[in-house]
Amino acid sequence: MELALRFLSYRSRSEAEVERRLVRSGYSSVIIEKTLERLRALRYVDDEAFARDWALARTQKRGDGPKKIELELNAKGIDQEVAREITKETFSQLDEAEIAKKLLRKKYHATKFSDPKAIQRAASFLQNRGYSGKTISDVLHCPVDDY
Repeated sequence: MELALRFLSYRSRSEAEVERRLVRSGYSSVIIEKTLERLRALRYVDDEAFARDWALARTQKRGDGPKKIELELNAKGIDQEVAREITKETFSQLDEAEIAKKLLRKKYHATKFSDPKAIQRAASFLQNRGYSGKTISDVLHCPVDDY
């Protein structure tokens, strides 16, 4: 229990992250399950709350798009449906295009591009950050087929 609490002291974690850490440290499955039950009861691990916090922080601090956030949540052990719903919920409260524009301004100091190579570079950048083709098209003011 002490190792799990220390692990949780740095930042909130998903259940799967805590479980992986305990497995890596050599604890038995019985001890791990009892520890996770206790952590759940104390509300130190809550996958939905963790996912909401993660999605909001990644969006606001880094400007990540919904696809990237969903993949990160899956990698952290959050159920795919839960990750999808929370990502959808997070982006329903935010303007995805505005976040993408802010990201472009920060990276390229611009949101309008005239050179096809610059448009391609900006589109690839946004795609790697998890934005959909439609959002990229809207932000760059070009047809989706252009990249």
